[in-house]
Amino acid sequence: MKKRMILMLVGAVVFIAAIGAVKARQVRAAIAQHASFQPPPEAVTTVVARNEQWPATLSAIGTVAAVHGVTVSADLPGIVARISFESGKTVRAGDLLVQLDTKQEEAQLAAAEAQRELARLNLDRMSGLSAKGITAKADYDRADAEFKQAVARVGEIRATIARKTIRAPFSGILGIRQVNLGQYLTGGSAIVPLQSLDPIYVNFSVPQQQVGRLSAGNEVRVAAEGAGAELSGRLTATDSVINEATRNVQVQATLANPEGKLHPGMFVETKIGLGTDSAVVALPASAINYAPYGNSVFVVEDMKSPKGQTYKGVRQQFVKLGGGRGDQVAVLSGVKPGEEIVTSGIFKLRNGAAVQVNNKTQPGNNPAPKPEDS
Repeated sequence: MKKRMILMLVGAVVFIAAIGAVKARQVRAAIAQHASFQPPPEAVTTVVARNEQWPATLSAIGTVAAVHGVTVSADLPGIVARISFESGKTVRAGDLLVQLDTKQEEAQLAAAEAQRELARLNLDRMSGLSAKGITAKADYDRADAEFKQAVARVGEIRATIARKTIRAPFSGILGIRQVNLGQYLTGGSAIVPLQSLDPIYVNFSVPQQQVGRLSAGNEVRVAAEGAGAELSGRLTATDSVINEATRNVQVQATLANPEGKLHPGMFVETKIGLGTDSAVVALPASAINYAPYGNSVFVVEDMKSPKGQTYKGVRQQFVKLGGGRGDQVAVLSGVKPGEEIVTSGIFKLRNGAAVQVNNKTQPGNNPAPKPEDS
C-alpha cells in the first residue's frame, strides 16, 4: 500500500513537471513573438522643411483710443432751451450743441449795461470838471472805479451766458444724445460723447525684452474684426515706465482713419515692423506638438527594427518657435532645411513609430489664408 502511494506521488510530480515545461515553452515563445512584433505604420502627411525669409515683426493685442475724446457736459446748471445736433453726426469745432435757458442772465445783462452807461457818463462828466479844477481828484477816481466795476459786471454776465452756450470743443463725431429739451441739468451733467476719429491712436503692450528693437517711425499694421482691410500707421510713442507686475511697456501708434473704420475701445491685432528680415524654417501649425515640457515635431527618417529590418519611422525633435504668419509657424531652432516633417497625425505618434506617408490631402500651409468665414 505504501509503495503504491509513493508511485502515485511520483507520477503526479512527473505530470505536473511536464505540464510546467510545456507552458514555460509557450510563454517564452509568446514573449519572443511580442518582442519582435512591429505595429502597423500610421498614415501621416509630411512636408520638407526649407528656409524662408520672414519680415521681422512683433505681434501684440491693442486697443483703439481717440486722439481727442470727451463727454461734453454742462458747465453750469440750467434748463435745456435748444438742442442743435443729432446723434452720430459730424461736427466742427465751435458748432453749437446745446443752449441752456439764459433769460435771467440776459435781463441781468441789460441792467448791467445800463449801469455801465451811467457810470461812463458820470466818468465823462467828472473828467471835464476835473480838467477845469472844479471837482476833487478823489471824486474823479471814484467815478473811474465805478465805471470799471460796471464794465467788469457786464463781462461777468456775458461769460455766464457763454458758459450756458455749449459748443463742440473740437471737430469729431458725436455719440448718442443724453439730454432732452426742457430737461434741467446740474453742473457736470453729460450731454453727448464726442470723439475725433482721424487720426486715431492704438495702444498696446510689448515685453521689456523687445523695447530696444522699437523706435519711433516703425511701421504698424492693424487689423480689427469688422473693420475690413488692414490699416497702416507709425509708432509714435513709448511709455517711459515699465509695468512692474507684467514687465511690459505701453506703446502707442498713430494711424490715419479717414473712413472711420476704427472706433475707440475696439480690440485690434497689431504687427510692428522691425526693419530687417530673418531666416526661419516655416512649418504648418499642425506640425507642432505643443506640450508644457517643450514643443516638438516628428522628423521622418529611415530606421532599423530590432531584427535589423529597415523601415520608415519618426524621431521626436524638440524645437524653439518664433512668431506665426497665417497657417505657418516659424521654427528658430531644432529643424534643419531638407528634413521631412510630419504635418498631420502627430497625436498618434511616438518616438520610433512606423509611418506611411500619404500627401494626397495636406493641411493648410498658407502664409496669408483667406478662409470663407473671415
